Formats: sequence, C-alpha cells, structure tokens
Amino acid sequence: MDLTVVRGDITQQQVDAVVNAANRGMRGGGGVDGAIHRAGGPTVLDDCIARFPNGLATGDAGWTTAGQMSARWVIHVVGPNYAAGQRDRALLTSCYARALALADELGASSLAFPLVSAGIYGWPVADAAAAAVVTLRATGTNVDQVRMVAFGDAAYDALTRAMF
Repeated sequence: MDLTVVRGDITQQQVDAVVNAANRGMRGGGGVDGAIHRAGGPTVLDDCIARFPNGLATGDAGWTTAGQMSARWVIHVVGPNYAAGQRDRALLTSCYARALALADELGASSLAFPLVSAGIYGWPVADAAAAAVVTLRATGTNVDQVRMVAFGDAAYDALTRAMF
C-alpha cells in the first residue's frame, strides 16, 4: 500500500472512497463530517438514516453513497471523543483498521482519510497522527493507495513527522 500525506480538502480527493470522521448519531455535524455532507448533498444523509437508524458505535465503520462527490463511497468512522473522556487509543486505531476492512469488502483501491478525532474531539494531534500511520501501515489490506488529507498546518506537520 502506498501511504501519502497531502494538504487539502478531503471532499475534493479523486479516490474510490472518502473516510468521514462522523459522530455516533450519523446525522451530519461539523468539521470533516459537515464538509462531507455538504459536498455529497442530501443523499449522503438519506443513506445514513436508512443504513444506520440507531447510529454507529465508537471505533466502528460503515459506508454510504458519496452523493455528488467524485468518490463512489463514504466510509464513516466514529472516533473517540477525547475531550469528553473517551481516551482508549484502541477505539481510535479501530477506526483506521475497520475502514480498511470495509474498503476491502467494497473493492475500493484508493482511500482518503482525515486525521480522526484530532479536531473538535480533541485528541492530541501528534498522537492521533502516530496512531493513524502505525495502524495503516500494520493493517493488511488490498487497498493500493491511502492518502492522509490534512486540512491545516498542525495536522500536516504531525502526519509528516509520523511518516518517518
């Protein structure tokens, strides 16, 4: 698997699946989640409601259509909310491993990930980056290309450091 770090807007990535840092309710939100729902349009939310009537557990992953985005799918992961006391790193790493497993089930060969839980959920950025890179490198997958998409400088710098 080719793992790269890029700066940019995750909704604009030319990949098979975009990974969304969702909340447990699976009804849209702020940050990456809001951006993906805005870019994908109402069909993403409609699919979330149909597929996840009771939401999704922290650390788990599920997929929906990508709606109007160029990606085919959105793989939604629910990261732990560090600011609310959810500090089990296994829940964070599970997001990356489950997303890869789901991508394999879907037949996706390219993915774009955000830095899960490092925004409003408050996970320390350097540790979130290290958890992402180590987990993605250690998880067996048929995915050929994984792109870590950093929206800001702090995420980009942390991911770049974690790569080496």
